[in-house]
Amino acid sequence: MGGHGVQSGEDMPSLRKGTALLGQRMAKGAKPPFDITARAFEFALMVVEFAGRLPTGMAERYLAHQLIKSGTAIGTNVEEGDVPSLLGIALTSSALRKEAREPKYWYQVIGETGTGDSDATAYLADKALQLVRILSKMIEGVKQAQ
Repeated sequence: MGGHGVQSGEDMPSLRKGTALLGQRMAKGAKPPFDITARAFEFALMVVEFAGRLPTGMAERYLAHQLIKSGTAIGTNVEEGDVPSLLGIALTSSALRKEAREPKYWYQVIGETGTGDSDATAYLADKALQLVRILSKMIEGVKQAQ
């Protein structure tokens, strides 16, 4: 893969049965990966883990579906955004930034309704906001380089 390709080995987080990446990251205060691809992948894993812990009522299933859909879309779009031109990067990053805002919205809904763990909800909402900020900086950098 290109410069944004998924890394292999110990660099990439894992969500194997019995592990709780979200809990590990929250408890240790570990620094997230520097690479945007790895960071988006880790965010997707934590979103899936969080959504799997939501209650199973109809409303919660809908919220879980929206979280998984929007939270994993960031990573897939980062992967698809492996383009060589500065203009392509700027356009892709703009779309990514917009996409990254959606999980933050769903975490706000979950937080206000008290549906999920409040600490995990706040943590993941912050991680979504961090992704938006990173993507915004990428766009600014590309625009300045043009």
